[in-house]
Amino acid sequence: MTLRYVYGQDRSVAQFVARLIPHVDPRGFPANTTAIGITNAQGTPVGGIVFFNHIPPAGTIEIAIAAHPGTRWLTRATMRHMASHTLGTHGCQMVIMRVRADDTLVLNQLKLFGFSATPIARLYGRNDDGVFCTYTAEQWAQSRFNRPELEHRKVA
Repeated sequence: MTLRYVYGQDRSVAQFVARLIPHVDPRGFPANTTAIGITNAQGTPVGGIVFFNHIPPAGTIEIAIAAHPGTRWLTRATMRHMASHTLGTHGCQMVIMRVRADDTLVLNQLKLFGFSATPIARLYGRNDDGVFCTYTAEQWAQSRFNRPELEHRKVA
């Protein structure tokens, strides 16, 4: 599947992603978010990455990612767009993502790309644990997915 990356449609991408994540507040993400939309070759939205809670003095930013089930979208190219946006555009040194502890698909994908995971009891409520997944500039610099010579290989 050929993917296209859409910039400048922050609100609509954030609303699309919010609808795909059951535990996101019905009001969605904060107003000052940025986002990257991901479409198929026909321009139909399939996924997105939302960037919010940017803390410049700490060099951190939170992300939320989501896509239609069964879509192969968390690819090397998607990771490059995410890294370029957070580490380059925003000048961050670390990306933070909150994931439900029972979302093994997303946790496994993030682990494959090299994210670190820290379990947090009750992050989503009394009986709902979560995981803080973090990705630093150094992890990206050392990542096997950040090597142009491997571009021909399929991942994720």
